[in-house]
Parts: sequence; structure tokens; C-alpha cells
Amino acid sequence: MIGVNIAVIGMGLIGGSLMRALAAAGHWVIGYDLDPSTRGMAKTGAAQAPNHSRWLVSASVGDAVASADLVVVATPLTAAGSVLDAIAAAGFAGLVTDVVSVKQPMRKLVAQRLHGDGLSLAGYVGGHPMAGKETAGFASTDPNLFTGCAWVLCLDEETRLDDWLSMARLVTSLRARVVPTTAEDHDRVVAAVSHVPHLVAVALASAIGDPLAGTLAAGSFRDGTRVAASPAELIASMCGGNAGPVRDALEAVLSQLDEVGAGLESADPIAAVRQWVAPAHNARARWPYGWGEPQQIPATIESLLALGDAGGWVVAVSTDGRTVTASRPLV
Repeated sequence: MIGVNIAVIGMGLIGGSLMRALAAAGHWVIGYDLDPSTRGMAKTGAAQAPNHSRWLVSASVGDAVASADLVVVATPLTAAGSVLDAIAAAGFAGLVTDVVSVKQPMRKLVAQRLHGDGLSLAGYVGGHPMAGKETAGFASTDPNLFTGCAWVLCLDEETRLDDWLSMARLVTSLRARVVPTTAEDHDRVVAAVSHVPHLVAVALASAIGDPLAGTLAAGSFRDGTRVAASPAELIASMCGGNAGPVRDALEAVLSQLDEVGAGLESADPIAAVRQWVAPAHNARARWPYGWGEPQQIPATIESLLALGDAGGWVVAVSTDGRTVTASRPLV
């Protein structure tokens, strides 16, 4: 899948990295960001890039999408509505995807801002690459950021399979692993493995207020609080935008902490903590899982969702779109 006209709206860490990766893969890419300094940095980066992997920077959303076949919304959820309005106002009639970290709210926004006004769209495929850093902005972008990462592409009742397979071809060409699932299941799972860990990291980071704590903090503090260095707006958008699932996942963590807290008050706190830690120790020691042998499966909605439910992913789509090459984790 080479030579697609792609507009990337939002040139922060994920959007900027995607723009660079797509350009390096041979696509015609034009980006836009509301921040003038980001646009200036991206223009400088384009001028310094090799001739075969350069991109353009637009002065507006409308200009960026004017000749695009695919538009990628790469803004925080809080800005996505206005971007979708601008895409609709430009009369764009191609495929829309996004890299927003919550999918149900984004799905609703697309239905309201694009589909709801009668605009003739080829379709929408919600996406979320599970890649990132605690640093933000175009200066932190990396065209190899998505190599090996799990990239969710949502298969919901309104998703056209042909659109999904087109996106899967594009994403796998960037060496990412495409995970098919629904927006609802995505939001439930990332609340536990991404959003709540951000909140826990923020809570732990408050311990560094004591100068002695700052001196003694070492590896466990560093690793446990890394994502607390993420921009506050990003954390707020992720967690607040996924409030229901995040609340449920947070309650599960608090229940676990209450359990160990009770153990610390027992007659034998060492034994209580050991018993509490053991299952998590075993689970963490097994992760990340190995990969099973690739196999061909039918490119049907049922087969793809079953693959995602099993924690599997797609690494290639056949030329005729009838099968995909898939792997499953060795749990």
C-alpha cells in the first residue's frame, strides 16, 4: 500500500511520529497543527529529511484534507470535535481514522460531527497505537515509534470491513501489529493497563516532596512514576474521557491495596504480603508473552474479533483481502 495521500491533523508525539513514518514508507503526507511553533518545527524537520521521506505542512485543516484519501485525527480528545467539524466543513469524503486513546467517546463524536450531518463518508475506523513516551511534542517524534507496537483498529457494527482491511494494510506496513477489537472492549482494557497506571504514577510521584525522599528515590520510584512526567492535559484527556471504565479499574486497584493494607495489620505481615504479591509476581514474570507461529485466518469480522479476544494480532493482509496473517500470544 504505497503512495496514498494522507493528512495528519495534530503533529505532537504520535501524530508527528506517524507523519514521519508514513512519509518514510513512500506516502504523500501533509500535516497540520493548531500550534504555530509546532508547524514551524515540522517544516524545519521536513526540509532536513531525506528527499524520499519528506512531508508538507499545511496552514489549515481544510488545506490539509483537500487532496487526501485518508485523514488521521491525532489530537487529544478535547480537540477532536473541532477538528471533525473542520473536516466536515471541507467536504472531505474519504476514509477517517484517529489515534485518540479513548474510542467510545471518539466514535460518538464522529457519528455526531461527520455522519450526523449527512456528509457522504467512505467510512471511519477508530484506531489507537499502544506506543508513546513520557515526553511530548514534535521534538520527541520518532518514525520508528510504532515498530512492533500493538495498534488497535476497532471493528464496530458500523465499521466497513473493506475500510478496516485498508487500514490494517497501512498499519502493518509500518511494522505494527494490528489488534482487532470493539471500541467498548478497548476502553475497558486500556483503563486497566494504561489509564489507571498513569493515575497511580501521579499518586506515587507526590512522595518526592520530601528532600530526603528525592535523594533516596531510585529504580522502583523511577519506573513506577515514569508516565507521571506526561503532560497533565494528556493524562486528564485520557482518564477523564474514559471516566466510567477508569473508575471501575481504579476501584479494582484500590480493593487490592485495601487487601494488602489489611495484611499489614495482621499477626504476620511478612507472610500476608508474600501471599498477596505472589500471583502478581508470577503474572508479571510471564509478560510480555511470546508469539505463536503466524497462521492464515479468514478476513471476516467474526474471525478477526475472535482473534482480538484471544489477545492476537494481524501482521499482514492478503492482496485479495480474503485472509490475514495472524499470531496469538503464548500465554
